[in-house]
Amino acid sequence: MARKPRLHVPGALYHVILRGNAQQDIFFADNDRAMFYALLQEGVARFGYRVHGFCLMRNHVHLALQVGAAPLSRALQNLAFRYARHVNKTQGRLGHLFQGRYHALLADAESYLLELVRYIHLNPVRARIVRDPGDYPHSGHLGYLGKKHFAFLTTDWILSRFDDRPGVARRRYVRFVAEGMAEGHRDDFYRGADEVRVIGADKFVERALKAAGETDHRPPALKRIVGFICQRLDIKEAGLDAPGRRRAAARARALIGWLAVRTGAAPLTEVARRFNRDISTLSRAVGALDRMAAAGGPEAKVLREYENAIMQA
Repeated sequence: MARKPRLHVPGALYHVILRGNAQQDIFFADNDRAMFYALLQEGVARFGYRVHGFCLMRNHVHLALQVGAAPLSRALQNLAFRYARHVNKTQGRLGHLFQGRYHALLADAESYLLELVRYIHLNPVRARIVRDPGDYPHSGHLGYLGKKHFAFLTTDWILSRFDDRPGVARRRYVRFVAEGMAEGHRDDFYRGADEVRVIGADKFVERALKAAGETDHRPPALKRIVGFICQRLDIKEAGLDAPGRRRAAARARALIGWLAVRTGAAPLTEVARRFNRDISTLSRAVGALDRMAAAGGPEAKVLREYENAIMQA
């Protein structure tokens, strides 16, 4: 059965959860969290989203993320792929790091913004790791307290809901969080309304579904990317899964993998299976293209042209 497309509403707020595959750990040391933070910061600039709250647990992540024009799927595919590559390299492991697709709930910011951020920042308290959320070093709560700076975290939207004066706003935020300390698990922050994964008043849900229908930002099909690259490189698709190490075929597979991850069309594991290739080899090739794209120059220009052409097709 085909998966339902994610709802994309520019400017909307989402509760995002990334879980470790089979409940395995996804953070092993401080340098892992530093890498995750760096990727979030890069995503702020690259995909135009804002992070209003977050919590990094041992085997999962919570984010209160407001998207820009770029679909959430593109941003999270990129984040998950690059972070998994980092962990696999540092831990000397292969295979999936994250559990299937990420969880994303579209939330009515007017009704749920404050409660959602509080819920996320209290996750370590509910897990009985700490008694006070201010004692947990890996969440956005410390950023709101002014005790730690996270470059990717936006706090003004939340704090302005309490008061225009920073000091007063911060104290009222702390009081608001404390009032939710006894709150347990909330199913509504996970399931949403029926199967559409939206939470909010009826009018908000109706507007969100309408906006998503009018703004089609679904990722391109992997088949379209394969056809596009084969046409650009003048190579036959049948040769991409053939045995051997032909340079042209290897470059085509790398470009297809890079575009699939960038656009959210498919995870790299799916590309590797399609062409009967080892995931680690393909991952290295895609990583090299990532570095070229970041470095600028002629190759980066070509990669951007390919990405734009795919998204506009």
